[in-house]
Amino acid sequence: MAANIAEGYGRDGTGSYVQHLKIAQGSLKELETHLLLSTRVGLLPIEGIDAAMALSEETGKMLRSLIRRLQDTRNEHDG
Repeated sequence: MAANIAEGYGRDGTGSYVQHLKIAQGSLKELETHLLLSTRVGLLPIEGIDAAMALSEETGKMLRSLIRRLQDTRNEHDG
């Protein structure tokens, strides 16, 4: 996920950055899925993923906020 954000930041243009932030969102959802699956197959107790899921939710909120702000800024410059 961090690599997606860094790659997008290093590219030219806001559109590419936003695209990579959205990819990072997808990677975050994949992580959440892996955590949940690990509890279902007995690798971790459900209580063992609570902190990670909370951090994931917080990170997702930050990503959504950044994407929204970048899109709004881009729209202001285009309009």
